[in-house]
Amino acid sequence: MKTLGNYIDGTSKASQNDRTAAIYNPATGKSIVNVSMSTKGETQEAIASARRALEKWKKVTPLNRARVLFKFKDLVESRREELVELITREHGKVPSDASGELTRGLEIVEFACGIPHLLKGDHSLNVGRGVDSFSLMQPVGVCAGITPFNFPAMVPMWMFPIAIACGNTFILKPSEKNPSVALFLAGLLTEAGLPDGVFNVVNGDKESVDVLLTDTGVDAVSFVGSTPIAQAIYEKASASGKRVQALGGAKNHMVVLPDANIKQAKQALMGAAFGSAGERCMAISVVVCVGDEVADELIRQLKEDIAEMKVGPGFNFDVEPHMGPLVSSVHADTVRNYISSGVEDGAALLVDGRSFTSIEEPDGFFVGPTLFDQVKPSMKIYQEEIFGPVLSVVRVNSYEEAAQLINDHEYGNGTTIFTGSGHYARKFCEDIEVGMVGVNVPIPVPMAFHSFGGWKRSIFGPLNMHGTDGVRFYSKMKTITSRWPTEENNLAQFSMSFSHKASGRGILMHLPEIF
Repeated sequence: MKTLGNYIDGTSKASQNDRTAAIYNPATGKSIVNVSMSTKGETQEAIASARRALEKWKKVTPLNRARVLFKFKDLVESRREELVELITREHGKVPSDASGELTRGLEIVEFACGIPHLLKGDHSLNVGRGVDSFSLMQPVGVCAGITPFNFPAMVPMWMFPIAIACGNTFILKPSEKNPSVALFLAGLLTEAGLPDGVFNVVNGDKESVDVLLTDTGVDAVSFVGSTPIAQAIYEKASASGKRVQALGGAKNHMVVLPDANIKQAKQALMGAAFGSAGERCMAISVVVCVGDEVADELIRQLKEDIAEMKVGPGFNFDVEPHMGPLVSSVHADTVRNYISSGVEDGAALLVDGRSFTSIEEPDGFFVGPTLFDQVKPSMKIYQEEIFGPVLSVVRVNSYEEAAQLINDHEYGNGTTIFTGSGHYARKFCEDIEVGMVGVNVPIPVPMAFHSFGGWKRSIFGPLNMHGTDGVRFYSKMKTITSRWPTEENNLAQFSMSFSHKASGRGILMHLPEIF
């Protein structure tokens, strides 16, 4: 069976480590390829390659960096079908979801192609007599990205296009569950004309990650994953003096008010809760219904649509399924255990996906869509991120109670409200303590030119992903104040003394006269 290695210094390289991990096709439950777990030395080799490449790449003009990314975008578009097949085979999501992931990733590439404009600094003429001030945006250095399994193309593209466009070099450590997409993209970047060493891929596990977090050759780290790991990465990398952005978990709520269009809310929930089998940090996993009438009608419509859902493998189909498998057997068991926990805690299980088996692929890692009612904030299925196709209905009596529920939760990634009231929509946007908020939209994911990130324990670090925050994260500002004296008006003329009395002592200061 083939074993995947790394991509270092512009070429594929086999790992010398005998330690490997199997990669599975989640729809069939069968292993399809192995991936090497890189050694400390191999990870350091990638860092050294990125360090060497940095000296030349950071001096390439922003316009020429953008031209490489334009070519890369065209190559990804031309190879879209191959990439969709890779994502479906190693992740399990159906082709339309895989293609949508690529589209959202390419939007970040398009945003990064505007880097000549995005890196423009500020300039102030005559801040003093003959004195000008201006700012430069310069690269941070060698950047690392540690990415999750659920979006093997999109999440890396949240990071490396902007990092590269800003003049940095990059090392990607993708999930060991589906690393083929990262290696494929690395080859396309080289084909687009990116110099060797500017983009590297290191496959591995904690051993490789620890090197990236602590090695002095790495200047910045970006991470997306669970909250406990995000916090650990933020603390460890920060302690090593690195710039860090670490995005963690989520528990996203949808509030449905009595004046909402219930059919529209139901249609939004079907995709937001069960799309990509719920394996996304912006999935809606809790719907908060204000009033029993709203809850009863919404549940009635949800049950009808869930009964019509087709769940199955994302290949060899006449009609594409609505939902594919989960990424691994371990994760499928975890989701089933959460469902059992909800039953034990007293929630009403209306649709049970634990026993679902695909007729086409009975060994696949499938869990069917699951619906709970009467879920309480004290329950595990409410408190924790399940990361699967499980939707919980919570009943409340007022808007205020719904908003308080969301604000009390430890996560603050995304939320949305369905209502016909402009008053409550505006109030919700102002009151709610969440980073990404929607009004009558299913999943409030910002476009590429805005930034992605939550609040509270959904993020560690001050800057979000992509958009203007992404440019700030991958660049350093330098402010310059300058004067060019003439023979008639030389620098010596522009000094003055200040006498400052402090603790009875005089301090003489010689400063340029800029006032």
